[in-house]
Amino acid sequence: MATKTTSGFTEAEIAAMKARAEELRAEGRKGAKKAEGLEACLAKIAEMSEPDRSMAERIHAIVTSAAPELEAKTWYGMPAYARDGKVVCYFKPGEKFNTRYAQFGFEEAARLDDGSMWPVVFALTELTEADAKKIEQLVKQAVA
Repeated sequence: MATKTTSGFTEAEIAAMKARAEELRAEGRKGAKKAEGLEACLAKIAEMSEPDRSMAERIHAIVTSAAPELEAKTWYGMPAYARDGKVVCYFKPGEKFNTRYAQFGFEEAARLDDGSMWPVVFALTELTEADAKKIEQLVKQAVA
């Protein structure tokens, strides 16, 4: 899946760009309704294989519980959660780009500032109870 193409982008990168273009077209059509964004997010999670799917399902439950004001949607074909149209956090499955771990990350709209440097992306090979609590805490901070 990560083979190089003549354009310099991998097939996975091209697929992500196409997914983002479709998302932007949907937003241009007066925006995707909240229910449509949620449906697209859940569909992407359902398409994942294990262990990504289980982690994504848990993260979805954590984010929607900790920050119900965030809207579920897709972003570059990945599950994401946004406020006022800006992505706050997202889940990147390891299988998407053939990496050995999934990632849970935050974008600029997240309010995680802590001095002059702070982490914004976390690698996940599994999701322990301690990890889930940390994610919940970070999501609450991100929307505070």
